[in-house]
Amino acid sequence: MALRKILYLVMATVTYSAWAQAPVGIPRELARERAANVSDLSYALHYTLVEHSAQTEATETLRFKLKRAASPLLLDFRDGRVSTLIINGASVAAEESNGHLVLPVEHLHAGENALEIHFAANVAPAEKAITRFEDHDDGSEYIYTLFVPMDASMAFPCFDQPDLKGRFQLTMTAPAAWTVISNTDATEKKPLTGGQAQTTFGETHPISTYLFAFAAGPFVKIHPVAGLPGLYARKSKAQAAESEAPAVQQTAADGIRYLSSYFAQPFPFPKYDMVLIPGFAYGGMEHAGSTFLREESVLFRTAPTETNLINRQILVLHELTHQWFGDFTTMRWFDDLWLKEGFAQYMAYQTLSVLRPKDAIWKRFYEAIKPAAYGIDETQGTTPIYQDIPNLKDAKSAYGAIVYSKAPGVLKQLAFVLGDDNFRKGLQRYLAAHQYSNAEWSDLIGSFEAVSGQSLTPWAEMWIRHRGMPRVDVAWSCSDGKLAQLALTQHDVLGGSVTWPTASEILLGYPDGTSKTVRAQLNASSAAVNEALGKPCPAFVFANDRDYGYGLFLLDERSRDYVTQHIGAMPDVFERTLLWGSLWESVRAAAFAPEQYVELALKNLPQEKDEALAASIVARSEVAIHSYVSDRARERLMAQLEQMAMQRMVSDPSKDLRIVWFRALAGVSEQPAGRDALRALLDGTLTVPGVQLRQQDRWGLVAALIAYNDPHAEEVLQAEEKRDPSGDGKKYSYAAQAARPDAAVKQRYFDDYLHHAERPEDWIESSLGAFNYWNQAALTEPYVQPALAALPQIKQQRKIFFLVGWLDAFIENQQSEAAQQQVHQYLKSGALDPDLRLKILQAVDELDRTVAIRKKFISQ
Repeated sequence: MALRKILYLVMATVTYSAWAQAPVGIPRELARERAANVSDLSYALHYTLVEHSAQTEATETLRFKLKRAASPLLLDFRDGRVSTLIINGASVAAEESNGHLVLPVEHLHAGENALEIHFAANVAPAEKAITRFEDHDDGSEYIYTLFVPMDASMAFPCFDQPDLKGRFQLTMTAPAAWTVISNTDATEKKPLTGGQAQTTFGETHPISTYLFAFAAGPFVKIHPVAGLPGLYARKSKAQAAESEAPAVQQTAADGIRYLSSYFAQPFPFPKYDMVLIPGFAYGGMEHAGSTFLREESVLFRTAPTETNLINRQILVLHELTHQWFGDFTTMRWFDDLWLKEGFAQYMAYQTLSVLRPKDAIWKRFYEAIKPAAYGIDETQGTTPIYQDIPNLKDAKSAYGAIVYSKAPGVLKQLAFVLGDDNFRKGLQRYLAAHQYSNAEWSDLIGSFEAVSGQSLTPWAEMWIRHRGMPRVDVAWSCSDGKLAQLALTQHDVLGGSVTWPTASEILLGYPDGTSKTVRAQLNASSAAVNEALGKPCPAFVFANDRDYGYGLFLLDERSRDYVTQHIGAMPDVFERTLLWGSLWESVRAAAFAPEQYVELALKNLPQEKDEALAASIVARSEVAIHSYVSDRARERLMAQLEQMAMQRMVSDPSKDLRIVWFRALAGVSEQPAGRDALRALLDGTLTVPGVQLRQQDRWGLVAALIAYNDPHAEEVLQAEEKRDPSGDGKKYSYAAQAARPDAAVKQRYFDDYLHHAERPEDWIESSLGAFNYWNQAALTEPYVQPALAALPQIKQQRKIFFLVGWLDAFIENQQSEAAQQQVHQYLKSGALDPDLRLKILQAVDELDRTVAIRKKFISQ
């Protein structure tokens, strides 16, 4: 027997006795031991929900098989209370240790085991796996679960790791007027005494613990139509949801048909519902058979543009794709999180490109995906796509732009390298081999290699296992009107010596608006593109046409000079979008003056007809004005952009562009004329033709007036609170008032963030931008250090994306070397959690760039 196999078998026999005490969290070693020993799991759970209670009483029957019973076994359960534990018929005192129940070896045996557990789990508005939402509009209460990555063990005792899948059967006792939704359809609902009812659900297919879910409350099923997925909303939003439901349901239904065909795998679960959850921490969560969607992502609180509607479709398709990539076939461990998130994001765009063939969906992929990916990947805090997660308690760190943005960007390049047919066949092979089970990234790469006949080991090693990306530069020259030389070079943006295998299309642009493309492969530090030689001499060259490559593709000086003079006349909107993106990356690299970028934007924006591109240019111009240019330049450029916004929001022929310009106005209306316009929009004396301002539109104007210390801000706030006394209105009022330029207010809010456990997380999240408003850097600088000091608490208590939002809010708004020094000094101090260190390095990169850009261009 091979030594490696012997060692594996020895490791597999080790259980709790190998640990001096039960570990905190779920270490990888413990998970491997349990996965090798435990199988055939089934959970029967019965919860009793009592209105406004801080706990739910529950019972559980857990059945599983053990290969061997040589030592105690750890079951995960934290933040709750066990009252009764029966193991294989014997009553046992529940021993709890570091978030685990210790199952004594003398009560276990090889083969079938059964546990009966009576327990209580906590329910709260925030910081719990079972969350309560109080609807202030009608007094209703809603309860829902969110377990990813390892919070199922806060709700019930379980083996809380993704590769120990189990079958779940739920029974729920709740108020009879409530609707309960879970992973499967209800098989029975019977009335009980005291106004209660008991709902029983069918058993699920094998799923990971984080994919089990329920939602309960007076939900209303919206627009029920045979053949369309179910959609549920809280009763106070039922009317608003009715008009939006058909489009959302149809997107999901069309997606099911397309993905079932594309993957050669029928929809893998008995039913599919979508539940709109108010105040949900994420855009969505892909529970098997029952996706939860953030209510605000479906029922828009702002006047929507076409981009907003497409983004909603992407959200629906992303969560739908997870039913295959994540739920049906699940990553073995959260270090391979990209296997579900990266693919769900990529396939959402792939699906929509087929459902909407006339729309520039891959242009939108670039706009939505690449800036976030590049923005993280060029920081010293970036990570590989495959992230080493030694303990599931640290799995939150894996979430972010690397898996949601870089991974799909890299997958697009892989599809370009393999070809669409091999890419699709590889996915089909991968899913077929891992039905209702788990897989690793090497399994996926192996499937691609098997169908394509290509060795992908070097490609995967660099793109999956290494952090960072290349910057690709192009050099070219002409002779006698023909290209005589064209070469690509690459270097590591993080300063290392590695090179990436990179494939792209090189664009040769000509003065008459025509272009030619040449495919290029760059596997070393440099490569000549001989296929281009002899072609007509171009006016400019761009090395990543159609966005197949991944990396920074900046224009050479000659090309940039031409592009800045002619970009507005270039007919291809995808081409314009890529070139504007390259120019912006040059600004961030301190290679192109931010003032020059804004002036170029002001020159070309009146002619730009693409709503998404115009919105991107405006947003980047605001960043440059707020952070990168001198005070004198800021005043001049802001006045020009303010004037343009006021004109275009009432006169542009496109409704979508009128909305873009309306949204821009709040960010540039620091002066009296702009503030007058904001108040006029609120009182109705100024309108945006064809656009009805929605709730969040209005509150955004209120927040701006407060932040700019407008003399009428207080009366405007009071008027809006009277106009909008709804539950959401209270949240938006709380957020808007965080913008007060007052030191005492800032202190009160900061204390509230950290010490008010009942404050809903989405209230805090929605207020962070106002607290750190762009013009209040001096006022908020004293909170940089306390915000950093609070990170351990935030990591422990908050949901997965909150920590990154917190850091970005408190650091990215700063501009001074003093603030920069505070952050870097903190990085040097004491023993810092490695994950938190990386997150701080990600956030401080923008501050570092701001200081460098200002130092270079303001001093000139």
